[in-house]
Amino acid sequence: MHDLFDAFATAWRLVQSGDPTLIAIVFLSLSISLSAVVVASVLGLPLGAGLAVLQFPGRNAVVVIVNASMGLPPVVAGLVVYLLLSRSGPLGGFGLLFTPTAMVIAQVVLVTPIIAGLARQMLEDLWREYGDLYILDGIGRIYTICSLLWLGRFSLVTAVLAGMGRAAAEVGAILIVGGNIAGVTRTMTTAIALETSRGDLALALGLGLILLSLILAINATVQFVGNAAKRVAAI
Repeated sequence: MHDLFDAFATAWRLVQSGDPTLIAIVFLSLSISLSAVVVASVLGLPLGAGLAVLQFPGRNAVVVIVNASMGLPPVVAGLVVYLLLSRSGPLGGFGLLFTPTAMVIAQVVLVTPIIAGLARQMLEDLWREYGDLYILDGIGRIYTICSLLWLGRFSLVTAVLAGMGRAAAEVGAILIVGGNIAGVTRTMTTAIALETSRGDLALALGLGLILLSLILAINATVQFVGNAAKRVAAI
């Protein structure tokens, strides 16, 4: 018990003092996760809006695939990206394996279905409410999708933040494609796993405290945005 208290005390000192190793890991983690969420939002929001508005052959199959992909095991996503980026894979010539770019790609694969699936559910409600007006006005589908995205922007922030939470907590996929290389591809989650196995609980706990604070901040923001959206809708 005494050793555990010492580890917590050391972890707190690392956080307070701004330990360079800890800060570098946190900065890399945030840059990878934010980059992945931006790309996933660019891909997922229009996809979710399109599935909410458009009717086409095979739509139900696409919806099923997107919904199933929301629960895609991270190690499977990591394995697929690894095979694509390995030397014998179709993208091996780019030399992306064991780089932050590979980690971003893996997180995009995991986060895009989450954002697309949540966006579809949110925008389908708006489409049922306002769809007839768009049809009567003769507005094109592209404009309709853009309009719905803007109309539901507050609710869609929740979908994006959910994707951010998923990306920030990811470990399996990025460990496979990133290799957990010190100073290059070591993130908060992979560092926590490594340092715990090494017995360096202080650094692991310090990173854990920061990661937990980040997740709590994301959830608090989701709650705040959700309440704001309800107030706007009530006006």
